[in-house]
Amino acid sequence: MAKYNGHDSWAFWNVSLWLNNDEGLSNMMRQELRRARNKDKAAQRLAELLAEIGLEKTPDGARYTKSAIRAAMIGH
Repeated sequence: MAKYNGHDSWAFWNVSLWLNNDEGLSNMMRQELRRARNKDKAAQRLAELLAEIGLEKTPDGARYTKSAIRAAMIGH
């Protein structure tokens, strides 16, 4: 698989861009990381929370999937 700016794909990069640079989304991600036992559970819960509030895609069109969110948590 080709890399995109150090990520596995454009979608993973774009989700990471939004989750790590939008203050509200970044706060949500950090909160779930503190609450969860591991990053997989935090990513699943964040995907569910985002869907509940109607955010299933980034403004650029990348889907907030568990795997894309989990990839955005690298370094946290």
